[in-house]
Amino acid sequence: MWCYRGGSISAEPRINDRIRVPEVRLVGPSGEQVGIVPLAKALELAQEYDLDLVEVAATARPPVCKLMDYGKFKYESAMKAREARKNQAHTVIKEMKLRPKIDPHDYDTKKGHVVRFLKQGDKVKITIMFRGREQSRPELGFRLLQRLASDVEELGFIESNPKQDGRNMIMVLGPHKKKTEAMAEAREAQAARKAERQGHATEESADATGEATAEAAAEAPAEASSDA
Repeated sequence: MWCYRGGSISAEPRINDRIRVPEVRLVGPSGEQVGIVPLAKALELAQEYDLDLVEVAATARPPVCKLMDYGKFKYESAMKAREARKNQAHTVIKEMKLRPKIDPHDYDTKKGHVVRFLKQGDKVKITIMFRGREQSRPELGFRLLQRLASDVEELGFIESNPKQDGRNMIMVLGPHKKKTEAMAEAREAQAARKAERQGHATEESADATGEATAEAAAEAPAEASSDA
């Protein structure tokens, strides 16, 4: 009786001599349909083109195989997967806590953080914390949340309206920009800053070279006069 004893099952396609069928539906290097050919003929063509015979549709009848550079194909696939992971957006919820009677300076500081989070494409959970007698004045927290939402309306919107949660009042702001857009803009800004720094460095180097040349030119007549 056959028994599976564990171990990983390879997800990679069969290539070249690992293909065990009498005939295959062959696709050429440029995607052209060659047709159904004996496996031996397909392997012969792969050798002639100095390519690999790769099974791309094992469940088809007969299986579909393509002539390609399998090493190059794997490398390009890995690079595409890496780039996709790099650009993948993860939804992040930041949290900012405020008091109902927050002073103007602290409010501006907190608002600055909220602005930064929204620019990054993140959601922001705003929590108003009530203490003691403040719990009898929920309108203070509601007005503060409305004020904050109004101050950042160009960057975000109210995704979840203010609601009481025990001693706290909570509101969630969502960004107008998607996370992927914010990430792309951040990369562009970083590249622009880098180019600007390189430009300044080049200008400083050119200025230093010009000054050195001018000093050398100024000293040359004096040396000539001394020799005379």
